[in-house]
Parts: sequence; C-alpha cells; structure tokens
Amino acid sequence: MSEATPTSPEASPAPTPAPSAPRRRRPLLVALPLLVFGGLAGLFLTQLLSGHDPAQIPSALIGQAAPATALPPLAGLRSPDGQPVPGLGGERDGVPRLVNVFASWCAPCREEHPMLLALARDPAVQASGLRIEGLNYKDKPDQALGFLSALGNPYARVGTDERGTAAIDWGVYGVPETFLVGADGRILWKQTGPLSERAIREGLLPALAGAR
Repeated sequence: MSEATPTSPEASPAPTPAPSAPRRRRPLLVALPLLVFGGLAGLFLTQLLSGHDPAQIPSALIGQAAPATALPPLAGLRSPDGQPVPGLGGERDGVPRLVNVFASWCAPCREEHPMLLALARDPAVQASGLRIEGLNYKDKPDQALGFLSALGNPYARVGTDERGTAAIDWGVYGVPETFLVGADGRILWKQTGPLSERAIREGLLPALAGAR
C-alpha cells in the first residue's frame, strides 16, 4: 500500500473572494433633482398660464413708509428752462412720486427710458401731480449725465447714489426698479425690471388712481 503524498500549501489554489454587491443609490437622492426641476417648471407654467407678470414682484416695503432718501443732485444736469435739476431731499411734501432706480450702464434702463419720457409728457399724468424722480445707482456722474443728455431727461429730480447705500434702504435687487409713492409717503406699487406698457396700464395707473 503506497503512502499518500502530502499537498504543499503553495500548491493549494487561493480561494476567490466573492464579488461585492454594487452599492445601490438611495431612490430619494436619485429623484431629488428631477423633483426640484419639475417643481420649478410647474411654477413657471402656472405663472405663464395665469398671465402674471413675473417682473411685478411684491415688495416687503409696499404699504410701508418710503425711505427718507437725501441724495445730492447730478452735477451739470439742467431742466429745459436752464435751471439745475435738484437732488432728492428726503422731504415728504404731499406729492405722489414715481421713483425710478437707473444707471447708464444698465441695458434694460435704456429699454424702459421711452416709457418714462412718455409718462413725463402725458397730460393725464401731469394732471395727477405725479412727480418722476430718478435714483442714479452706482454710476459715474459724467456717464449718467451723458445718458440723460442723449436720451432725454424724464426726471424732475435726480439723486446720485454712487455707493449704492440708498438703494439698500429701498430694498433694490437690481436696476431698473420703480416705486410709486403716494402723497402720504407710503409705497403703493413696485416694478422690478424695465417698465412696459402692460406694467403701466395694469399696475402703475390703477395704483395711482387708487391713491387719489
């Protein structure tokens, strides 16, 4: 009877490790981007179908007293009769005001400028006593002066806010923005973005009529 030859450890095949199961992504994490996108798309579609103008964003300041803004005038800017156009004095003199935040470097400001000129010349607006004021935001005075000299000046007053601190008081997100301030000094209406015929017709004029 022959003896069995012992098997050496080197000759034994190493056990093959079992393949690890692939990690499964959590279903919520996978679906989250799709849910967010779907929600935003639904919100946009709702606003589109409702006819709501997304530029007419409600402001926390509506119904509140307008900031008492005192700003120096734009140097060199003169009215048609040759008198210097005053700055913003911060006083509340019982006159309704349309405060427009603008800048010469702002392309949408150029887009809305004809609307402001038309308002300044409108007999009905003039009869209402509405005063159009400009708040020149983070602009160089010579460039702002060139902007109004080239395109026309719709403002009865222009205050220069080179550092942008006054605009913060008004809660300005960007330019242009426009605020209707009633004779009692309260903010009645706000337009974010350039003025349009629709915004004037459906927003500004009804708010101005209600203020009377």
